[in-house]
Formats: sequence, structure tokens, C-alpha cells
Amino acid sequence: MYNIHYLNKISAQGTALWSENFALTDDVEKADGILVRSANMHEMHLPDNLAAVARAGAGVNNIPLTSCAEKGIVVFNTPGANANSVMELALCGMLLSCRDIVGGINWVQSIKGSSEIGRLVEKGKSQFAGHEIRHKNLGVIGLGAVGGPLANAARRLGMNVYGCDPFISIEAAWHLDSHILRVNKREDLYAQCDIISLHTPLLEDTRKMINAEAIAKMKDGVIILNFARDLLVDDDAMAQALASGKVSRYVTDFPNEKTANMPGCIAIPHLGASTEESEDNCSKMAVREMMNYLENGNINNSVNYPNCDMGVCATQGRITILHRNIPNSLGRFTAAIAGENINIDSLMNKSRGEYAYTMLDLDRHPSEDVVEHLKQVEGVLRVRVIK
Repeated sequence: MYNIHYLNKISAQGTALWSENFALTDDVEKADGILVRSANMHEMHLPDNLAAVARAGAGVNNIPLTSCAEKGIVVFNTPGANANSVMELALCGMLLSCRDIVGGINWVQSIKGSSEIGRLVEKGKSQFAGHEIRHKNLGVIGLGAVGGPLANAARRLGMNVYGCDPFISIEAAWHLDSHILRVNKREDLYAQCDIISLHTPLLEDTRKMINAEAIAKMKDGVIILNFARDLLVDDDAMAQALASGKVSRYVTDFPNEKTANMPGCIAIPHLGASTEESEDNCSKMAVREMMNYLENGNINNSVNYPNCDMGVCATQGRITILHRNIPNSLGRFTAAIAGENINIDSLMNKSRGEYAYTMLDLDRHPSEDVVEHLKQVEGVLRVRVIK
């Protein structure tokens, strides 16, 4: 029996999926697995028996990834589960930026007490006029789970779409509209596009990629949408560009002290994944990832260990090892098992940066001596007997 603890409210669509091998616990110290959404885990004590954390969402800034990895705790997220929700909000942001809908709504609220509101509306509505998105050029940076569908949706709305993603997967590429124009570098779409939408992860190469130098290469009056990560945009450079009119509107789903007070910026309170459907999808994926790992040892969508999946064990034994990525680890593991006269039917070994994961299917259940021997191998962080 595995004990599961929730740090946040988790959608019932997901929690209904637990098998009879799982039970909920209010005591985090007894938890084999934790499900979390927004709770901050950085100052939290990580119990010794905790094997996995599943984030019902994509971002994992609230989870101490390195500390978890060092204790052999696998951290999962749910990429793509909230993609449609974010894509729809990006479309909404595009419309909000092209037509001064927010300004118009706020103005109506300011005159709502007037007995002549109808006349005032007809007289004053021209100050909120905008333009259509049809036939405009949209640049999408990042064509993954959100950016790809957004590019396709924009094509269906009559837009000309330029896409940039040097790391696009074959599957994502297959799903793109054939009329989307591919560019090799993001700089190549700056001068072409009326609207630029960001859908890339935060990496050293992408941190503050929308800066003064990048903005200078863009069209005058460009609109920039950021529904990916706050730090992709240099806020100081954006404030200057909005003040000068170089950027006509900046829409971000990540308000901070600067953007919330920035004229020309529409700051949305991080609503990208805030739909019932998104929360349901994320919870279902998180629960399935957790069950598959605890019951079978399979890792899918981890952010601190490599993905590694051998399906359901069909042999008499399965053992998994979370370890540092150091030379000859696999040789030491197989030697330890061979020393106990156990045959290895199949194995899988994957690495990710400093950490690695090994799965071994055996012809019989491993003894306690084998497990203890493996725990003493250099670099081993955790050994789990699955079967």
C-alpha cells in the first residue's frame, strides 16, 4: 500500500483514478508520494520514505528539484495537460491587445451612473477603436504543446504565421499547418511580424531574450504576448519600448511590480491554466504518472531524472536504482546481482545530466543482501524493489 499526501486541492477527476494499492494520508511524514499544485516546497522537510512528487501543472519553480534528486525523489510535471487552456488565453490576449477592449470596459464602468450613458457611448467609443487580426503577421517562438496549436488557430483566423523552433519534435512538426512559414532564428521573424507570441522554456539562451536589442529589430508598433515565462522579457526594456511607441502593447500572464504598473501593459493574473478542464487534465496525468512509478518503477515526464519505461514487469523480480551519473555504474550493478546468482532478463539505463536511472528485470525476487549490496555502490541514492 502506498500513502499519498495532497499539498493542494486536487481535481476529483484525477483522484478518482487511484487503484486499491493507494491510500490518502494527512501526515506528510508517512507519504510515499506527494501531489502538489502551487504550494511552496522549498522550506519543507522531505521525508526519508518519500519516493515521488507530482506537480499537477507544468512549472516546477515551487519544488526543490536538486534536493529531491539528491534524496532519490523523482519529480514529475504534466506537460501539455493545460496546453489548450493556455493557447485559448493567448488568443484572447491577442484580441485584447489589438482592440482596446480593457480600456473600453473600464471607461463604461466610469460612466455607468450617467442617465445619458447611451449617448456617451456612441460619442466616446471611437477612442477605443482597434484593428483586426486577419491578414496580420504573427510570429510564434516555440512550436510545442501551446505554440503549435496557437499557430494553427491563427492560420484558421486568416493570419500569416511565422514559426521558430530549432528543437521542434517530429510529432509537433507533423501537426503544423503546412502554410506556416518556418524561420531558423527568432531574429528572422522580428522584422516581419505585427504580433510576436512567446512559447519557449526559460533557459540561459532565452532569459530576457526580448530585450532592447531584440525590440530594436522589430516593427514599429509591434505587439508582444508572453504566456510562457516571466523572465523571457526584460521588463525595463519593455517599459521603455512601450513609452516610445516602439511596442504598442505588451500582454503578460505574469504580473510583477513593474508590469502591473506599466502603461501599455495588459497584466493577466496567471490565468493560463485556470480552467476546469485544465485542472482535470493535469490531475489525471499527475495521478497516472505517480501510480506508474510507484507500482512499476516507470518514469515518464520527470524533470529531475531521465524518462525510463519498461512497462509492467513480466518477470519474477524488478529492481530500480536512482544514482549519480558516474562511469561504470551499470557494470557495478550487474556484478552485484550476478554475485547472488540472479539472472538479468532485461535492463534499461538512462542518464540526465548529473543523475541516472537503472531498471533491472530479474528471474527471481531480489534478496535483502542484493539490495544492501546495491545501496553500497558508489553514487547510489536510492534502491527500490518493485517486485
